[in-house]
Amino acid sequence: MKENKVWLITGASSGIGLEIAKAALAAGNKVIATGRDANKVANAIDATDNLLVVKMDVTNPEEINAGINTAIEKFDTIDVLVNNAGSFYAGFFEELSQNQIERQIATNLFGPMNVTRAVLPVMRKNKSGHIITISSTAGLVGYELCTAYAASKFGLEGWMESLQLELVPFGINTTIVNPGFFRTNLLEPSSTIWNELHIADYEERISMLRPGWQAMSGTQGGDPAKLAAGLLQIANENNPPKRWMAGADSILEAERKIKELQEQADAYRNLSSTLSFD
Repeated sequence: MKENKVWLITGASSGIGLEIAKAALAAGNKVIATGRDANKVANAIDATDNLLVVKMDVTNPEEINAGINTAIEKFDTIDVLVNNAGSFYAGFFEELSQNQIERQIATNLFGPMNVTRAVLPVMRKNKSGHIITISSTAGLVGYELCTAYAASKFGLEGWMESLQLELVPFGINTTIVNPGFFRTNLLEPSSTIWNELHIADYEERISMLRPGWQAMSGTQGGDPAKLAAGLLQIANENNPPKRWMAGADSILEAERKIKELQEQADAYRNLSSTLSFD
């Protein structure tokens, strides 16, 4: 195993991305830390020769390509890509505008695709690499007020599972990370983007549910620094997992989903087994 690697981390100005960047640097790795606001990233991480801060909006292919070129010029290669940048559009489906849903998917799905597409030629040339994509428990199960977010994360996981099969011949590993609720700024008023539209039929329910979501901000049980330490451990394994459920709550949600799928498969097993040509 290569001891000191070159990591590219998107959305590294705060939260999980920032903690991963700090942990990777502390372990002696080189880090390309990216964000839409490069100054915010630079202010969040102590400067070192092993750090390169790059302005990168994951929805902007020109910025991505320029950032990758700058990274290669400085560090020659990229060994680990962490697709972490994301956003959260909250609200009932009918109250989210089409524009909001498209922006959600552009950031959370097309964004990681854009960055991965730019990095893969480097990894294919090296016949090695590790693509880590931060998903969510909302990539495993659906939640009220999360239709746009879950749609983007479910799509993200289907893409990553299929991509893994395509990259095996090149010696490139992939890992989906499903964090539970971690104490990041995702649920802060400045980060959560609520529905633009308002329909009377939903008023009572959203007035009941929205305060609960807002109250979780700053009280989530997961520690982003511990997640980052765990991710570094996984990235240093010879055969890293294809999926990592990060957090006890994430494991519970995965087990709930497994049970639900098994029950649904069993409920109509006889009917489903009669659908072949005679």
